[in-house]
Amino acid sequence: MGSGRAERHEDGAGRLRRTAAGVFGWESLRPGQLTAMEWVLEGRDTLVVMPTGSGKSAVYQVPGMLLDGPVLVVSPLLALQRDQIAGLPEGEGAPGAVALNSGLTAAEERAAWQAVEEGAARFVHLAPEQLAKDEVLTRLAEARPALVVVDEAQCVSSWGHDFRPDYLRLEQAVRRLGRPPVLALTATAAPPVREEIAARLGMERPRILVTGFDRPNIRLEVRRFPDEDARRRAVTERAAAEPKPGLVYTATRKETEYYAGELAALGLAAEAYHAGLRAAERDRIHEAFRSGAADVVVATSAFGMGIDKEDVRFVLHAALPGSLDAYYQEIGRCGRDGEPALAVLHYRPEDTGMQTYFAARTAGRDALGEVAGAVHDHRHDPADVDGLRRDTGMSRNRVTAAVNLLEEAGTVTTGDAGEVRPVSGTRPAEAADEAARTADAHRRTDRTRVEMARAYAETTGCRRHFLLGYFGQAYEAPCGACDTCEDSEAARTRAPDRPAHPDAARYPVGTRVRHGQWGEGSVLSEDGDRITVLFDEAGYRTLALQALADHDGLLAVVSRPGG
Repeated sequence: MGSGRAERHEDGAGRLRRTAAGVFGWESLRPGQLTAMEWVLEGRDTLVVMPTGSGKSAVYQVPGMLLDGPVLVVSPLLALQRDQIAGLPEGEGAPGAVALNSGLTAAEERAAWQAVEEGAARFVHLAPEQLAKDEVLTRLAEARPALVVVDEAQCVSSWGHDFRPDYLRLEQAVRRLGRPPVLALTATAAPPVREEIAARLGMERPRILVTGFDRPNIRLEVRRFPDEDARRRAVTERAAAEPKPGLVYTATRKETEYYAGELAALGLAAEAYHAGLRAAERDRIHEAFRSGAADVVVATSAFGMGIDKEDVRFVLHAALPGSLDAYYQEIGRCGRDGEPALAVLHYRPEDTGMQTYFAARTAGRDALGEVAGAVHDHRHDPADVDGLRRDTGMSRNRVTAAVNLLEEAGTVTTGDAGEVRPVSGTRPAEAADEAARTADAHRRTDRTRVEMARAYAETTGCRRHFLLGYFGQAYEAPCGACDTCEDSEAARTRAPDRPAHPDAARYPVGTRVRHGQWGEGSVLSEDGDRITVLFDEAGYRTLALQALADHDGLLAVVSRPGG
């Protein structure tokens, strides 16, 4: 096997280019794609951070045609799986692809498994919940997968605790599959988040490719409103006036129905989308949006992840998002064709109260205690998550979230077969207390994410500079493509508002620091007289450099980038 891998490495770039052209019809590859493809072909664990619409799927599709075994693609939404399969080429020599999910009929599931077992399925798309099933893992392991792809890998970190708990169990699933190489794909991951993704997936010395976050064709704008009626009128009027198609994001299901009704009354083909709809209705709306039958989709955050539609002209937010991670994902769905697009955030200061409430939701102390007790009861015959669910009577999501927190707190461990064991000497009450403290830390971090979203809404500086700085990318303002930079004279007068502080050079982006109160963290951005740090335990904080200078030793440098 070693000589085969060396041979593949020697002519890897050429083989990848030929496959890209011959199978997929791509005569050229975008920046970074070929490099990441070579790493995958070499069998290296790889983390790729590319903006939405930059061709992340190609990074596994092209080398996947050259690997010895099926490629498992973990995707969070059924619609995303269908879109990825539909986007593959057809005809002779085209790759076979199937989806394994809860939406299949019995006959469809049998056919999909037959394709996997006979080697006819080059790509196998499935949700993380499928990899939590013992029988699914056993059958997939027999197929000897050559690569596991974790799409939307930010779910492992920024959304994993609440969004899809099974994303945090993928490391154990990969081990049970025989530990094939792992490829993680995301559009949003600051340096500390990349480290967390790699750690949570158990990636071994991963190669990391970051092509940058900027989408210069998207104009950024924020509008602030004194009352809700004024905001509603403005969102409706803007959605009606802008070129179509477009997306409107709201904070609640009720708001999706309201705005869709208002836009429909104006004669637009508008759809309301949220997680409470039946699967068939969600599928219908996805197809209407993709085909162009819908002018506007008004949705909660449940809509849009991975939707590959190039001509979306605007994304409007009718309320403050819960984080800039989510906001960047959502505005990244417009302008994927490279043509001008618009992202407008309609903001009221009162929005932070609702988002802080959402950020506070996590597994409660009672649930943690119950799961910890069940784990302890099974210390001599360890149970997996499904066994714990049966014992506690709780939903699978709640049990998985609790086990994740207990494991992160160091009070339980998960074996290769998925069995959950208590750490020796840890009593259930102590385990629950430690996990509750871990949950509190997550809540604090999530609240600081809300504060960073508020700071973006209220900044008087270049919004692109602020947004990219959040992800750890330096950007020289003004951008000329946001509401605060649109007037060149205003941009010139704003530029000297916050001159660089003499100590700015001490804290370049990527520096690891230690704060007297908040512990260790990483510098994400520098903005003249202040820096933004993501602390491991305390979340995002913006620190004035003069205050640091006045309190010598408050922020110590632990290590510098590349050091």
